[in-house]
Amino acid sequence: MWIATKEQSQEIDRRATEEFGVPAMVLMERAGLAVYEAADQLLKGHGRVMVFCGHGNNGGDGFVAARILLEHGYHVDCLVAAEESHLREECRLQMLQAQAQGVHPIYSSDPRFERKLECLGHHDLIIDALLGLGAEGQLHGPVKNSIEAINRSGVPVVSVDVPSGLDCNSGQDLGASVWALRTVTFGLPKPFLFQGVGLEHSGYWSVAKIGFPPELLATPCSAKLIEKEWVAGLLPERFRDSHKGTNGRLLIVAGSNQMRGAAILAAKAALRSGIGLITVAGIESVCQAVMAHIPEATLLPLPEREGVIAPEAADLILHHQAQFSASLFGPGMTHEPPVKDFLTRLWNRWEVPSVIDADALNAVSTGINLPAAPCVLTPHPGEMARLLGQSVEEIQADRFSSSFAATKKFGKTVLLKGPYSIVANDSDPMMVNQTGNSGMASAGMGDVLSGVIATLLAQELHPDEAAAAGMYWHGLSGDLCAQEIGHIGFTARDVATHLPAARAKLIES
Repeated sequence: MWIATKEQSQEIDRRATEEFGVPAMVLMERAGLAVYEAADQLLKGHGRVMVFCGHGNNGGDGFVAARILLEHGYHVDCLVAAEESHLREECRLQMLQAQAQGVHPIYSSDPRFERKLECLGHHDLIIDALLGLGAEGQLHGPVKNSIEAINRSGVPVVSVDVPSGLDCNSGQDLGASVWALRTVTFGLPKPFLFQGVGLEHSGYWSVAKIGFPPELLATPCSAKLIEKEWVAGLLPERFRDSHKGTNGRLLIVAGSNQMRGAAILAAKAALRSGIGLITVAGIESVCQAVMAHIPEATLLPLPEREGVIAPEAADLILHHQAQFSASLFGPGMTHEPPVKDFLTRLWNRWEVPSVIDADALNAVSTGINLPAAPCVLTPHPGEMARLLGQSVEEIQADRFSSSFAATKKFGKTVLLKGPYSIVANDSDPMMVNQTGNSGMASAGMGDVLSGVIATLLAQELHPDEAAAAGMYWHGLSGDLCAQEIGHIGFTARDVATHLPAARAKLIES
């Protein structure tokens, strides 16, 4: 499913009416019906609903929802953050239909408007249809006052297409924005759902089909939402006559005296993802820890210096380079000077497709050159900030642009981790994940993810496909943990353990 910017969404609207002959009133009717259905799911057939309408098409959707709610027995109030004379034509027509059915709009100049704002807490649900996709500039007047009153009320909110006050593309607010429990957007997902304030203010969101021609919804955009069927089609098939040597040979270079567990987590994830052969290269203490927890792994002990990998370890690994179909660098390595020297020596001659994670990314941010081989970089927002010389706030404010900037700078596939992780390269559409949950915001999850991606890379998936399929699979495993264990308190080890079940769920069709 494509992710459409404000401009692309507006073009879909225009073409639907002008080229395909879909009346705007029909789209509005179906949008209002979708909003009613979302409200009815929350209220179960009874309650008091306040519908906020603006002067444009979003307000028209709100009037439709108000009319249908009233028809189904709900008590409906309606506040319009504009004057009746300012309503656009389609919005005005929907207002007249709603009014004829018993909805009584109160406009912003009416003395009752402000009094109603102060009494929102007496309602069971608020419908936010104030502003649509085209909102821009700093908010003021009745619209801003309405948004602030909605947020003060503590009443659950269903937002129409976009929470009012959010910039559709950046997800940043325009001075104030509605904090919705649920957002019903139309046609295609929009960027605000995946970045900025919109990540939280959109709440639980869904995409409603309101009658846009399929041809328009299939028009390529700059980003797309990854779907289960696509991932299932990428996962390598295990043939009956296969053996361990044909299912990928992975090298994991990880760990230090202070962080031995990172290598264990990455190795466990790789094994649970179906790697055929795995070798963990690390200092003696790391190898001992891996031996105790992952007996299936082979070990490549490396010389150490002050508890980290020594620079001369590069020659030892290079001697074995031809044995591996993929490699993983970074988890728990630290970014001490010996480690940087080690990576500099090794990567100058490294030709194996690689996942670059954690401390290896921090080394790159200090100027160490990446291998010439195909690579997947897997930064979290802090690591991305260091890679691009920006603040974390700047990265999170526009995750799409940050991901694209990183892939242009380094010429590699980049996976920006976080809610709705993004995979970018320098030519194809960005891919956005939709699995995973907030319970995965804990230590070691990134080590497990890197093990999954490295396994797919070792099994000859293209770096973009390995990164995208890996993050979806990893997130689905986290979702299984949340269902079985609880949304908070499951560990990275639990996610690694659930990887086979998540794979089975992916390919069950």
